[in-house]
Amino acid sequence: MSDLDPEDQKIVTLARSARARTGAAEGAAVRDTDGRTYTATTVALPSLKLTALQAAVAAAVSSGAEGLEAAAVVTASAEVDADSVAAVRDLTAGAPVLRADASGAVQETV
Repeated sequence: MSDLDPEDQKIVTLARSARARTGAAEGAAVRDTDGRTYTATTVALPSLKLTALQAAVAAAVSSGAEGLEAAAVVTASAEVDADSVAAVRDLTAGAPVLRADASGAVQETV
């Protein structure tokens, strides 16, 4: 998937950077319908557990985003967690979710 739109490449890069910066299991980024981006990583606290994509969606919603254009998650997993996809779909049914590996290469679009 080398023909990635520049705006989609940007959220993949942001997700990858967030993951690398914190050493988290996953990094994610979302772009809202106003073009703003939000990044997050896996949250694993004793009292709170969120996937990186859930955390990025929460950041977008708490900042007033009403919809998403696209989402990206950088993960070693072979698939995007169903709860992560559900968080995106709760906000925007048709937004693509890009799954990339640690190098930033997009492996699939959900």
